[in-house]
Amino acid sequence: MIDRAHLRIIRALDDKGTLTEAANALCLTQPALSHQIRYLEKKLGVALWQRQGRKLRLTPAGDLLLQTARQVLPVLEQTEQTLKAYGEGRQGLLRIGVECYPCQTWLTRAIGRFLRARPEIDIDLVSQFQFSGLEGLLNHHIDILITPDRQQARNVIYQEVARYELRLVVSRRHLLAEREYANPDDLAGETLLTFPVPRNRLDILTGFLDPAHVEPAKIRAMESVDLMREMVSLNRGVCALPDWLARAETERRHLKTLRLGAQGLRKTLFAAFREDDRGLPYRDAFIAGIVENG
Repeated sequence: MIDRAHLRIIRALDDKGTLTEAANALCLTQPALSHQIRYLEKKLGVALWQRQGRKLRLTPAGDLLLQTARQVLPVLEQTEQTLKAYGEGRQGLLRIGVECYPCQTWLTRAIGRFLRARPEIDIDLVSQFQFSGLEGLLNHHIDILITPDRQQARNVIYQEVARYELRLVVSRRHLLAEREYANPDDLAGETLLTFPVPRNRLDILTGFLDPAHVEPAKIRAMESVDLMREMVSLNRGVCALPDWLARAETERRHLKTLRLGAQGLRKTLFAAFREDDRGLPYRDAFIAGIVENG
């Protein structure tokens, strides 16, 4: 059986050219290296080297073993380095689920910053758990869940990463455009443009309209944020967006944002992860990065 030590010996002998230099490179004495060579040849039943004065020349069998060493050792060494990096949390795959539909843009920027700082880490944005993220987290399909909803579950830790205000976005031609905030009754006759998520995940309904027992005239779900804002600018509906997303467009579009109620509707965004994974360095670094830039 050929083991790694034998491959390292034949590579060192070829690289160094003499028994003495090869022994020094392998941190062995010359007699110990000579013993290893004799043992390997006896074990394989074939001569691997021929002496030419102080130097050693490979036989055809030795040349074959050298080629194997040149191919196998770099793979083993790289694998060891990668496994060590995994063990130290310097390398790995981070799978992120998102339950905040409009957070995709914000999260994409955060992921870009993280990947530039840590090119050895890969990230997957797992959209299939967008609206059942806790189950995906508990079943190990994702490593981090970005969510505005904190649900009690064993073995799950929630860390606050950002606070934001949900703002009503209207056209500058809308009657509400001159107001600082909207009341629930103001939306009773409106077309409310929303994201395609279950009703119980729409904060403008659960946190603003439903408590006041107000129903908009129509609720229309839209996949595209850009199309939603375009429809609002044409005064064909209103929508609610996080303040960071609303601010980016109001300056260059015919839009105005208002508070939802006199006090505003404020939300907290969390990063949830399994307690068993506490202390994973690259996961902690990602969360720290989005907290810092949140």
